[in-house]
Amino acid sequence: MTANESLHPAPADAPATVLFASPAASSGAPHVETPVAYDAVLLAGFGGPEGQDDVIPFLRNVTRGRGIPDERLEEVAHHYRHFDGISPINAQNRALKAALEAEIARRGLGLPVYWGNRNWSPYLEEAVSDAAAAGDTTLLAVATSAYSSFSSCRQYREDFARVLTETGAGASVTIDKVRQFFDHPGFVEPFVTGVRDAVQAFVAQDVDPSAIQVLFSTHSIPSADAERSGPRDVDFGEGGAYAAQHRAVAEVVMDAVYAAVPGSAGVLDWELVYQSRSGPPTQPWLEPDVNDVIAELPGRGVEAVVIVPLGFVSDHMEVLWDLDTEAMESAQEVGIRAVRTPTPGVDPAYVAGLVDLIEERVNGTPASERPHETSLGPWFDVCRPGCCENVRAGFKPAASGVLP
Repeated sequence: MTANESLHPAPADAPATVLFASPAASSGAPHVETPVAYDAVLLAGFGGPEGQDDVIPFLRNVTRGRGIPDERLEEVAHHYRHFDGISPINAQNRALKAALEAEIARRGLGLPVYWGNRNWSPYLEEAVSDAAAAGDTTLLAVATSAYSSFSSCRQYREDFARVLTETGAGASVTIDKVRQFFDHPGFVEPFVTGVRDAVQAFVAQDVDPSAIQVLFSTHSIPSADAERSGPRDVDFGEGGAYAAQHRAVAEVVMDAVYAAVPGSAGVLDWELVYQSRSGPPTQPWLEPDVNDVIAELPGRGVEAVVIVPLGFVSDHMEVLWDLDTEAMESAQEVGIRAVRTPTPGVDPAYVAGLVDLIEERVNGTPASERPHETSLGPWFDVCRPGCCENVRAGFKPAASGVLP
């Protein structure tokens, strides 16, 4: 199977052992097509510091188990210190939680929303414990990441399993997870709007579409992790499911832009680039880097660049520093105009899309009826064996998926 074929393996192909999952998911079928009476929604975030004193303890949490000394962490800390030690991500998730609660209430779903982070307060442990104390024991998680990789999906699932074990809640609480939503219309629409508006603005400034470059940027990850993203029985090509999903969404966005901007089809170019690399130089990570590509653009005859934070759901530190600061400086250095398009944030289409994902699990919507903008979707409700596993860190139990 290629990356362009729809992913609907038969349930009989999957092992039946599912860890920390509700009865609805325990068959191991890729999509849960029976209604589930969830008690609450668990909004799972990355977390971020909210003051200068939080920065190093937060970075210790992010890098736990890797033995990185504080002096090296301080090299990254200056990104946060530039913004008074405050990451915008917690404020953004507070806003997202409120928006989800409002949309859930508007639809009459009657589901409370608990919010917990991987790396900073409020922690997932607090959220799960609070839910259990309130008698909300069947939880449906929405993680603030759209794509498939270890850090954007599998690690959240491992966090759920760890928290259920460490808090003792696993005896009564189950955590399922909505599918990765990279190609859900609610996630894609804000990017279409942003790129279309940016290109139209440059054209209105007399920049020919052939002199505009669109760069879709996402977080770089180790190449080994990228190759293991997605299920193990599908060949997604170089970069695994992680890169394939980004490319597929970028194609959808650009098709919409070509249709909206006269004369752009066939001449308005785009490329998938990466940012925020943090590994040692000897370790291969996904390339090319956004700044390296920007440096090359004048030689291609490019006068203006549209930078699209395709891999991010909100304007957190990697967007504010790596794109709004470093990438913009790179564009200025080579004398080309640059604009960064918005992330989904709390765009009404995005919020509605997340609640659509919740409703499809509550209602057991058949996979054939679930909206998706690419041929890769709709993605799985129950992650497949070995999906996005970090082999360098060794096997760890993960909720919402088939063993191992």
